[in-house]
Amino acid sequence: MKLRGLYAVTPDSAVSLEKIEQAMQGGAVLLQYRRKQRDPAEAREVVMLGRRHGVRVIINDDVDLALQVEADGVHLGRDDGDLAAARRKMPGRILGASCYDDAALARAAVAAGADYIAFGSVFPSPTKPCAVRAPLALFAEKRGVPVCAIGGITVDNAPALIAAGADLLAVVSDLFQAADVRARAAQYKRLFA
Repeated sequence: MKLRGLYAVTPDSAVSLEKIEQAMQGGAVLLQYRRKQRDPAEAREVVMLGRRHGVRVIINDDVDLALQVEADGVHLGRDDGDLAAARRKMPGRILGASCYDDAALARAAVAAGADYIAFGSVFPSPTKPCAVRAPLALFAEKRGVPVCAIGGITVDNAPALIAAGADLLAVVSDLFQAADVRARAAQYKRLFA
């Protein structure tokens, strides 16, 4: 699966649909709907925005919600369910897996059918300050699927991640807290040009 570029990840707290749309307009290739208090109606609206802008929408941690709102895929962490079972429930849709700082976990995720794997936190993250740190060396190994970096990413440190081999940059704070979300997304898009 060809996935390369900015992976916009909504904050756990509420973010306006306007900002989500701006991220899409600016050049995000994927958008993850991540909310502690999941709202199926809002998730469906985000999916519809994605369809309008040609951006695939991934639901965080919830296969059933992803199916309910007809999302393009789901992203699962270590404690969010079995990847192989998710793959069976969602054939043809995107399956992403958090692998933290663990290359063995990444190999297992790919074997279970993950379409991309994510390592992080690569830098100190305001979103998850206690997250384990993932070394840049993890991005150099080719695994047959796109590799995503997450955690503390900014437009200033992003080039080092791309140079290390990251295909996707999952960005929360630096994107959605920007004064101009569309312009910030476009900055990330240019890094991949």
